[in-house]
Amino acid sequence: MSKGEKWVQPDPERTNWYWPNETAKARAWVSDPAVYEKAAADPESFWAERAEELDWFERWSKVYEDAPYEFKWFSGGKLNLSHNSIDRHVKAGKGDKIALIWEPEPADEEGRVLTYKELLAEVSKLANALKQMGVAKGDRVGIYLPMVPEAIIAMQAVVRIGAVHSVVFSAFSAEALRDRMLDCGAKVLITADGYYRRGKPIPLKPNADRALAGTQVQKVLVVKRSGSDVPMESGRDVWYHEAVKGASETCPPEPMDAEDLAFILYTSGTTGKPKGVMHTTGGYAVHAYATSKWDFNLHENDIHWCTADVGWITGHTYINYGPLMNGVTTLVYEGTPDYPDFGRMWQVIEKHKVTVYYTAPTAIRMHVKWGEEWPEKYNLSTLRVLGTVGEPINEEAWLWYFNHIGGGRCPIVDTWWQTETGATCVQALPGMGPFIPTVAGRPFPGIRAAIVDAGGNEVARGEGGYLVLQPPFPPGLLRGLYGDVEKYRGTYFSEYGPGLYFTRDGARMDEMGNIRITGRVDDVMNVAGHRLATAEVEDALTQHALVSEVAVVSRPDEVKGEVPIAFLLLKKGAQPSDGLKKELIKTVDQHIGPTARPAEIYFVDDVPKTRSGKIMRRVLKALVRGEPVGDVATLRNPESVEELKQAVGYKS
Repeated sequence: MSKGEKWVQPDPERTNWYWPNETAKARAWVSDPAVYEKAAADPESFWAERAEELDWFERWSKVYEDAPYEFKWFSGGKLNLSHNSIDRHVKAGKGDKIALIWEPEPADEEGRVLTYKELLAEVSKLANALKQMGVAKGDRVGIYLPMVPEAIIAMQAVVRIGAVHSVVFSAFSAEALRDRMLDCGAKVLITADGYYRRGKPIPLKPNADRALAGTQVQKVLVVKRSGSDVPMESGRDVWYHEAVKGASETCPPEPMDAEDLAFILYTSGTTGKPKGVMHTTGGYAVHAYATSKWDFNLHENDIHWCTADVGWITGHTYINYGPLMNGVTTLVYEGTPDYPDFGRMWQVIEKHKVTVYYTAPTAIRMHVKWGEEWPEKYNLSTLRVLGTVGEPINEEAWLWYFNHIGGGRCPIVDTWWQTETGATCVQALPGMGPFIPTVAGRPFPGIRAAIVDAGGNEVARGEGGYLVLQPPFPPGLLRGLYGDVEKYRGTYFSEYGPGLYFTRDGARMDEMGNIRITGRVDDVMNVAGHRLATAEVEDALTQHALVSEVAVVSRPDEVKGEVPIAFLLLKKGAQPSDGLKKELIKTVDQHIGPTARPAEIYFVDDVPKTRSGKIMRRVLKALVRGEPVGDVATLRNPESVEELKQAVGYKS
């Protein structure tokens, strides 16, 4: 695409509305809005048509089955995620096409490129090595890796043999890793000696070692990345390169029932304990494949770069499975967007001629802060589609992204979805639009969504309410929480019953059916696109010996979206100090990771409580946001509010 060619055009009747032009429509997989009505009339047929584009060892007997709290897609069908990601492209004669580009953080280090044929060989070797270690169908394998090719290879190898992977973000603490490995009963852990961050090697293996005490992990595969000197426990630890050396490059993929478990991914809930979200093979494969293809208008020669980490669902779906099932090239970058300078992301786009760029509003806001002079240094004319993910995007960041990165040429696909949905559910498709700052778009064809009030009744267009998903539920929607059926039902279906999935997001819908997400309605924060429960941060802070009580709320942040703010009551005799604040930050790092660090810690004598003793977090949230506090007369200790106003510098 030439630098001046526009794929979108402004709406002459509406400010900051954009529509695809005729060239964009002609290139798009879908450009006729009738697809929405057709899919809404028969969602099952719509998804069955998408499923026909994948390889099935055995065809399904029934497209969709629904029972209270239990629904199934493609019952009786057998397939394999790894086969659909790799083998089918090799068999189609595309083995020499580049599947994966790895860009290491050190700019002077040579990266790595794997064709589909080479990726198949690497995945098969690791799959055979895992079999040699006793990993069988249904066993759980932990993956605690940085952004290196082996992260993708490991996920593909695990599902290839019918095992279940549980990926843990490499910046999470040893304790967070231990909790997840214990909960899922992992048999093997795949990790690395370390990785690079802002030019420095960061150790990872020591974290893994601390995490494994008391778990069921029997073997640890260690990728040599940073070259750090790390301890290796005899009989348990094996270097990755030694384990795969000499392993066969042939490993037949295990036929999996469509409803067989593919992976578990832990996400924050409203309690301190993360939830093990379960995704099954068939529905997830179809949902991930179709949304990757239509959302980003993927074609054979595309270079797709999703900047997420594999430790999050975005990395699972839009770095790994989605792009690879579509047979395009996926790019994996190890490092940060500001190393060696603020132009690194744009340098990578120019270097590899990236066509699709999918990132978080937090990252865009950082670039806004750094200035447009950085992207102006690079040729970004290969970009064709831009995407955002992880949180609602503000208008200023949207327009900066549109103008300075897309050059006013590219549609911005603002996607709404969750760890639980597995893949995107709401967006404006590149061939249809409209592309509107702060508005995600329409529900993906075949997905039924509504905005309801507290009673579950649909509200009028334009009115605010709660976003719910209606049956037939999206194919990629979670099938449960690992080991906790009651929590699954209570978390997602207690408000409205088994007939409506409650997203816990507020939203409103315009007259065209476009949805604007207004934010979470529970105590889950969106910090730099990462979901964190306030209860998790509270739980971490209370581990410190001097803390008696904690309340954590979120405050808007112009870069990160939201940040945690902590109110602490200390035990008798303990004194507030800057040193204690540093200790508390270290405690959070130890129990969760740096992502969860509070932006502010206030040492207070009391927090507002009801007469039954419940902390009124809505009051604290109003105080840190400068919003009206509301009626405090019913509080047990209303005098605490005035003291807190002084502590936070409250100005209504």
